[in-house]
Amino acid sequence: MKYPSIEDLRARAQQKIPRFAFEYLDGGCNEDVNLHKNTAEIREIELKPYYLTDHTASSMKTELFGHVYDAPFGIAPIGLQGLMWPGSPEILAKAARKHNIPFVLSTVTTADLETIGKLTDGKFWFQLYHPAENSLRDDLLDRAEAAGCEVLCILCDVPSFGYRPRDIRNGLAMPPKMTFSNILQILGRPEWAIRTLLHGQPEFANMKKYMPKRMNMSALGQYMNQTFSGRVNEAKIAPIRDRWKGKLVLKGVASEEDTDLAIRLGFDGVIVSNHGGRQLDAGQSSVHSLAPIAEKHRGNIRIMLDSGIRSGVDIARVLASGAEFTFLGRSFMYGVAAMGEAGADHVAEILKKQLAQVLDQICCKTVSDLPDHLIKSK
Repeated sequence: MKYPSIEDLRARAQQKIPRFAFEYLDGGCNEDVNLHKNTAEIREIELKPYYLTDHTASSMKTELFGHVYDAPFGIAPIGLQGLMWPGSPEILAKAARKHNIPFVLSTVTTADLETIGKLTDGKFWFQLYHPAENSLRDDLLDRAEAAGCEVLCILCDVPSFGYRPRDIRNGLAMPPKMTFSNILQILGRPEWAIRTLLHGQPEFANMKKYMPKRMNMSALGQYMNQTFSGRVNEAKIAPIRDRWKGKLVLKGVASEEDTDLAIRLGFDGVIVSNHGGRQLDAGQSSVHSLAPIAEKHRGNIRIMLDSGIRSGVDIARVLASGAEFTFLGRSFMYGVAAMGEAGADHVAEILKKQLAQVLDQICCKTVSDLPDHLIKSK
């Protein structure tokens, strides 16, 4: 195996795609403080093995919203996926279906609801950036329902557009702005350039019929602020809860107070997240936010987590800390950028092998038993 870890895939991805694309995928906001805390604080978690127990085999199967998944992790939503590698959302959706794990489609990625619905037979989730106009909101919900979407995730952690210096320097646009620097970067990545040319320029596929064409980063920020009302509240959630027939998840939760409100508003689950460290550099790591939420609300609402997970061992740590399910975004994108279509399968296999090894090593029968192995800090 040339790439036995996610870090190996990350290094290879950096070699294969233009710098502006890699920096969009890899970077956080401001000084990347919370980006690095996410993984570092997950890796401070320790697990206790019980070697003399009568242990024979472990299972990773996890029930969530009436579906039994083969592993306790899914593929998190990421915007502009086709910028990193052509056809990325389609590749990831097919891999999720193959491995029986959930795939979450972003409102602002490069494949539309209809395409992903067909590829997954409707077995996918959709992350909704809340639109400012009710007509746009309702149209997106109707399209998601028609495509067979099972779970709707309302995003709550983007009340403002994150300040990301790398993207500003790179003049990031869809399609990429053809500055002299970006042209040189593209010429230095001929496979990416040829595949992008053959596949076609990446577009905001879900938003294509609603938005103006070709915007630089400044215009994109203005459009996002005008089109999407990032500040989600009870008044905005209520009509969605009334309209949406499937499961409803609040994504971006970072406090007990917001979890309390999510329960009161009828959400079926929350995803504890800080948007991969891309929104608030002064915030807590996702796993730090998780502990009090899980302690108070486990059993009252399904509790999940994303942000900072880079291995199967990290998944075990997070599940031991109180999450019932996990999602990974960058890790899967590193795989696709490094290996193309084979990369999504490869990441899923790495994560499953690493997690299985941890479960067997600490003699843990099921992933739901992992909290019994948590060594709590003094």
